Amino acid sequence: LQQEVHFCTASDGVRIAYALAGQGMPLVKAANWLNHLEYDWQSPIWSHLLHALASEYQLIRYDERGNGLSDWDVDDISFEGFVRDLESVIEATGLKRFALLGISQGCAFSVAYAVRHPERVSHMILYGGFARGRRKRDAGQAETLMALVRQGWGRENPAFRQFFTSLFVPEGTAEQMQWFNDLQRITTSPENAVRIMAATGDIDISDLLPRVHVPTL
Repeated sequence: LQQEVHFCTASDGVRIAYALAGQGMPLVKAANWLNHLEYDWQSPIWSHLLHALASEYQLIRYDERGNGLSDWDVDDISFEGFVRDLESVIEATGLKRFALLGISQGCAFSVAYAVRHPERVSHMILYGGFARGRRKRDAGQAETLMALVRQGWGRENPAFRQFFTSLFVPEGTAEQMQWFNDLQRITTSPENAVRIMAATGDIDISDLLPRVHVPTL
């Protein structure tokens, strides 16, 4: 399987990278923490899932603003900005109707899109998501994590690496943990990591949930 990487421009001028792979019914994967189109495609954590999906569907995924192959130097890193990224990719690909996959923070973006554009979403799959971000649930813990990111993001610091990676791949192999450590340096800057974490932590889509009417798993 091969993927094609393209670029589009969000309504506020931010350049967003997106990738197409496979054929069949279109399946759009919303961005999550964190993405890199080329690095994820080969990763020991994501590649098996991405290749399996692309073998059955036309898989469309993208790097949200501030990370991966999309623009890093951006004024707006916010929930609304992230939803605009998803809308921009869908418009650029010309999709009229598709299934939408949200993982982790991507669930909130998917819900927002499905509420705003229900006629476009045939099905929605949400996995490992949340309605209220970490700062809404536990502000003290959120601030501690952001302080750690400011100090240790992307550095070869075994203590930081073990702590932060264990949040995402607690039973990961040595290869997976090294990949996640490398991902930190490759996909975004320490400043953007904090900004993305803060924006994600402030998410609250509780009011949108009753308004979802598309078939959802």
